[in-house]
Amino acid sequence: MVFSGGCFVSLLQSSLTNSDIIFVKLHAPWEVLGKYAELMNVRMPFRPFNPFNAGAPCILVRCCFLNGHFIEINGRSRRSRRKIYYLHRRYKFMNRIEKQISRFRGWLPRKPMKLDKETLPDLEENDCYTAPFSQQRIHHFIIHNKDTFFNNATRSRIVHHILQRVKYEEGKNKIGLNRLLSNGSYEAAFPLHEGSYRSKNSIKTHGAENHRHLLYECWASWGVWYKYQPLDLVRRYFGEKIGLYFAWLGWYTGMLFPAAFIGLFVFLYGVTTLNHCQVSKEVCQATDIIMCPICDKYCPFMRLSDSCIYAKVTHLFDNGATVFFAVFMAVWATVFLEFWKRRRAVIAYDWDLIDWEEEEEEIRPQFEAKYSKKERMNPISGKPEPYQAFADKCSRLIVSASGIFFMICVVIAAVFGIVIYRVVTVSTFAAFKWALIRNNSQVATTGTAVCINFCIIMLLNVLYEKVALFLTNLEQPRTESEWENSFTLKMFLFQFVNLNSSTFYIAFFLGRFTGHPGAYLRLINRWRLEECHPSGCLIDLCMQMGIIMVLKQTWNNFMELGYPLIQNWWTRRKLRQEYGTQGKTSFPQWEKDYNLQPMNAYGLFDEYLEMILQFGFTTIFVAAFPLAPLLALLNNIIEIRLDAYKFVTQWRRPLASRAKDIGIWYGILEGIGILSVITNAFVIAVTSDFIPRLVYAYKYGPCAGQGEAGQKCMVGYVNASLSVFLVSDFENRSEPTSNGSEFSGSPLKYCRYRDYRDPPHSPVPYGYTLQFWHVLAARLAFIIVFEHLVFCIKHLISYLIPDLPKDLRDRMRREKYLIQEMMYEAELERLQKERKERKKNGKSYHNEWP
Repeated sequence: MVFSGGCFVSLLQSSLTNSDIIFVKLHAPWEVLGKYAELMNVRMPFRPFNPFNAGAPCILVRCCFLNGHFIEINGRSRRSRRKIYYLHRRYKFMNRIEKQISRFRGWLPRKPMKLDKETLPDLEENDCYTAPFSQQRIHHFIIHNKDTFFNNATRSRIVHHILQRVKYEEGKNKIGLNRLLSNGSYEAAFPLHEGSYRSKNSIKTHGAENHRHLLYECWASWGVWYKYQPLDLVRRYFGEKIGLYFAWLGWYTGMLFPAAFIGLFVFLYGVTTLNHCQVSKEVCQATDIIMCPICDKYCPFMRLSDSCIYAKVTHLFDNGATVFFAVFMAVWATVFLEFWKRRRAVIAYDWDLIDWEEEEEEIRPQFEAKYSKKERMNPISGKPEPYQAFADKCSRLIVSASGIFFMICVVIAAVFGIVIYRVVTVSTFAAFKWALIRNNSQVATTGTAVCINFCIIMLLNVLYEKVALFLTNLEQPRTESEWENSFTLKMFLFQFVNLNSSTFYIAFFLGRFTGHPGAYLRLINRWRLEECHPSGCLIDLCMQMGIIMVLKQTWNNFMELGYPLIQNWWTRRKLRQEYGTQGKTSFPQWEKDYNLQPMNAYGLFDEYLEMILQFGFTTIFVAAFPLAPLLALLNNIIEIRLDAYKFVTQWRRPLASRAKDIGIWYGILEGIGILSVITNAFVIAVTSDFIPRLVYAYKYGPCAGQGEAGQKCMVGYVNASLSVFLVSDFENRSEPTSNGSEFSGSPLKYCRYRDYRDPPHSPVPYGYTLQFWHVLAARLAFIIVFEHLVFCIKHLISYLIPDLPKDLRDRMRREKYLIQEMMYEAELERLQKERKERKKNGKSYHNEWP
């Protein structure tokens, strides 16, 4: 079996475990690799000419730059002179301190997070100049061994490039490996792993047996969880696209450290100031304040002091540092994205992706089959290709948009169902036999509702994937990248709305439109809408975020690693039962790789989607849950090693492909960053009690008009934030079964509720007070000021941080100049050599140059 006029050497071999399966092993010889490497502009290590010594021979030099200075030339290092400090200018005390610090540093491990390149020399990368491969100038490239000149990732990429363009039958569209895979001619196509990832010998004493073994020991092993990733080795083995994903994941995880530290500081600040919080003190001491029931009939009257624990927990997340943390996280998101652009630029330069342009993509077979009757000329290739009419495209986009809108309505319907569950269950739990549940009916309602909501989220995600796949195929995208971007946008939109819709309800709608005792607003004129806890709604939002975040990350980690592990274990078990342990170990590499799990059909989509949704959880409602960055950090430390273990041990080796950036995901991250500013402004202004407390301190408290807002200014805040209700004004269907005589020995006449309303005997009973309008105006003003201030800071940071680091820009200009000099000198040397040979042979020409 030979493709494309003898491009490959192929060998057919039957499977040892299944006679119906035949493996086609392909090998590309040097001539084929060189030809297509030149066509694909593959950059390879270049043998530079030394411009500092024109008479020296061209030898391999490791050219790198440090702080903008060329530091290694012709194998010798030229280091910048260190500054000289004179001892007599220093104090003897400082010298003693420095000696003690140096001695202490000697006891500590040096750079513990970096991999030991002395014991693992294969990690060392040759930072040589690279240039597009050319067979005519092959003598300029560093070729020690033709078999290893192109690494395995590059070889597999070249082979796949050929297979995608080879014609397997006579016919118009009988081209490419993908069509053979789609019509079932081939079951799978994958490059082989480089042997086993395990070894009996220690890697430090005997070295790595192959790159897969090296990746497992220094990247996928749990023992190196605290070390940096060997990104160059990942790129060399899996290709630039997967390398960029792990580079972005590592960068995101590293940037979570300051966010997690500040979030933990905000939480600990709440813990340390808990005993000094005047509001929680007043709630815990309010034994004489009786609150109105929070549901119809079965919910009893309760003392405000019964919610003491919830008031203290609320203070842990809603304290004076919350606003600072919200501003910090908005700025952090911008800094993260801006510095990622700089980091991506450095990676693109180091991996020779700066000048790389994606090839003209092939048309999808489905698109060709659908629109093969109508063609037009491609302006790039100049060849006729299938064409989709504008009216047909618009009609399909409209149908797709309608499907998206319908699925969002399904999400809203699911949230509506959760709301009904909450308003019905709170009364049921209030009449429960167990005292623990009866006394904590609202917390039990919230906890069970969150768990049910999580189950609905996971079930709808399965439905959304099928719907997004159907709608994307309905649109008939022209190329695979267009299909991938369309599918990515739909899946993100579906899952983002599905995951965050209930959180938005709790943050901005729960307890906001309930009315007041005696005139409650009802759902379908039947169910009374749920109220917030006497301590506020923030505790419900914290529970929602904490439970959903922990359960979602645990489930994702299990599905990512546990499911492939179980499948591979079952396959190995069947092989052991049939062939025994010795027979299994003697299987060839292609047989072992075939028994592994294939990579996801959507490539890195699931990995990116999981992290992007986590980024949304970390930033959008972070003002209500400052520990979200810490949970994300802990998860990502595990996630990196889980993904590494999965790629190295559980999956077939994916095809090495190139990419310059993370694609459409960067735009989604920017959108989440903008949304996070708006949502955090509303969380602080609407959900938390920050604004009401501020208004009370400056306008109504003991320090009114003095310009102070300390804890002493909050005396009396709890009483001022509660309104009075006459118990006899209850509606018949809302009147509780208990008359409250257990509190004072006689039936209650009045109860309190959270709102700013006039007392029942005022000229306008239960009308809004002036304090309500002051709080409302302050909330609106805070939202406007907060958003404008943070957006200005974000834009200023984006403007001040350049996309390219200055040293990288200088290195690129320097390299371009040196390469031009090298090429000129090399060409001049070649012409001079030819001129000498012609003179030696007695041949001379007029007007020779030079």
